[in-house]
Amino acid sequence: MSTPSDPDDGRFDPGLSAIVSERRQLINLAYRMLGSLADAEDVVQETYARWYAMSRRQREAIESPGAWFTTVASRICLDLLGSARARRERYVGEWIPEPLPDRREWGDGRPGGMTADPADRVTLDESVNMAFLVVLDAMAPAERVAFILHDVFRYSFAEVAEIVGRTPAACRQLAWLARRRIRASQPPAAPAARQAGIVRDFKRAWQAKDIDALIGLLDPDATGTADGGGLVSAMLRPLEGGERIARAFVTVAGLEPGLTILERTVNGQPGLVAQQDGVTVVVLAFDVVGERIKRIWSVLNPDKLRPWTTG
Repeated sequence: MSTPSDPDDGRFDPGLSAIVSERRQLINLAYRMLGSLADAEDVVQETYARWYAMSRRQREAIESPGAWFTTVASRICLDLLGSARARRERYVGEWIPEPLPDRREWGDGRPGGMTADPADRVTLDESVNMAFLVVLDAMAPAERVAFILHDVFRYSFAEVAEIVGRTPAACRQLAWLARRRIRASQPPAAPAARQAGIVRDFKRAWQAKDIDALIGLLDPDATGTADGGGLVSAMLRPLEGGERIARAFVTVAGLEPGLTILERTVNGQPGLVAQQDGVTVVVLAFDVVGERIKRIWSVLNPDKLRPWTTG
């Protein structure tokens, strides 16, 4: 929030320091809950708006502004998750969480060139990798919020209960259910160096249109999912099978000969970005299990590619 003083009297707002210190935490929290950087930013702005809608006396009576911000932001996310289910039912094709870049790969050395982007304020760890976010997206809203608050951000179940409006015992059960879902759906990931090598080999095979090499890199039961947000060129349903996915990528390479494919970090893991005339047109996230690619998520929706704009 850029307003440093109370609109009522113009004096310095003692709560401003709390707002500034909590902003990164709130962005991290909201992105994990919603899977959308744009929605996370909206949540933070709405949280600030509610803070400044109170009188100075009301704000000064709050013992822990940080706890207040977390509670309000989490409740806004909980409401948004409920309405998001209805929106997803009307979404054209598959919905994939918004991919996050690692801005250190984009910087050009100019002071302040990219540090204002909210993507800079999202900590890239295992709780934002695409496989993790996809599992979270399948959970009920209260289950997702309880799990993220407790397991990722280490809030006690008593604190979680106050936020989600359930008993501590109920929140403990929700987090346990979420934990079980994640364990069941996520086999141990390959080491980062191995993932990077396999993704690099995939890039080379894709550029060479080497279908046999692509098939060799893909698990026979691999799944390819594309999110085009209604784009005619995007797949409306996931592709099943390594050979089908390999043939689809070779077809794309033949239809779009001008694609430039770059190795980039996507949600904290090795991924690929395809550009056409300098514009990012697709971001690819990979799930590598053992020596093979098990899942590929292709984001083509232009609204979700805005953080990947380098200009």
